[in-house]
Amino acid sequence: MLTVGDKFPQFNLQAVDAGLPKNPSEAFFKVSDDSYEGKWKVVFFWPKDFTFICPTEIAEFGRLNGEFADRDTQVLGVSTDSEFVHLAWKRDHEDLRDLPFPMVADIKGDLCNQLGILDAEEGVALRATFIVDPDGVIQHVAVNGLNVGRNPGETLRILDALQTDELCPCNWSSGEEVIKVA
Repeated sequence: MLTVGDKFPQFNLQAVDAGLPKNPSEAFFKVSDDSYEGKWKVVFFWPKDFTFICPTEIAEFGRLNGEFADRDTQVLGVSTDSEFVHLAWKRDHEDLRDLPFPMVADIKGDLCNQLGILDAEEGVALRATFIVDPDGVIQHVAVNGLNVGRNPGETLRILDALQTDELCPCNWSSGEEVIKVA
C-alpha cells in the first residue's frame, strides 16, 4: 500500500460532476491527477454504491465540503462502480443528490490497485482516505475495513494540522496551540 511520502499515482478516470444535472450527457467528465492543480486533495474511497454505510460517509464529506474548500482542498470520492451507477445512485439517494464534489469511477480498479487498497476477497475498494498535498505527495492515509465507517471531521482536523506545518499534539484542533521546540 502507498503511504505517507509516496507520490499519489497518475490516473485519468470518468467522474460524475457535482450536483445533479438535468441532462445526463452533461453529468460526466474526465478527472485526473493533474486536475485541481495547486490544491490539496482529499481522495476517499468506498466499496460499493447502493449500500448502507457508504452514503453516510459520502453525505458527511458533502456537508463538510465548504470547510474543505475554505482550506483550498478538493474532495474526490471514488469507488469501483461506473459513472452510470454513480449517477443512478445520486438520483436515487436524497442525501447524495446535491453532492458538491465529483464521484469518480475506477471501474477497472487500476487506481485502487496502484494504491494497494483493493480488497482481495471482495474485489472492491477498502474505505481508504488519502490527503495529498499540492505537489501530489501523500501526507496522510487512513484505511478502514469494509464494515466500519470513517469520520470525515477527523479528516478535516488532520488536514488542518498538516497545513500548519507545525508540530500538532494529540487531539489538536484548529486554533489551538502547537508545540514549540525551544
